[in-house]
Amino acid sequence: MSNHELESKVRELRQLQALIEEAQTEAETIKDQLKAHMGSADELRAGEYKVTWKTVKFAQNPRGTRCLYYTGSLPKIQGGDSDGTQTRSAQ
Repeated sequence: MSNHELESKVRELRQLQALIEEAQTEAETIKDQLKAHMGSADELRAGEYKVTWKTVKFAQNPRGTRCLYYTGSLPKIQGGDSDGTQTRSAQ
């Protein structure tokens, strides 16, 4: 690659990383809103989606980690399949 191509690739990488960080921040905000709306409820249903907020224990963390789970009809990702279940750990 030429110096110009390298510079272009680095610029593109920085832009993509900024987009990823922005999307992660937005996703955390939405998760916080869902958890706040759930209050002490174990489950939330919204149309075709079911959301649960519970403690899950792992070998690395036997005390448990609070996780937000959601299931429903999710769009298929190009080059892969979705079984309709997503798991996100909440810190």
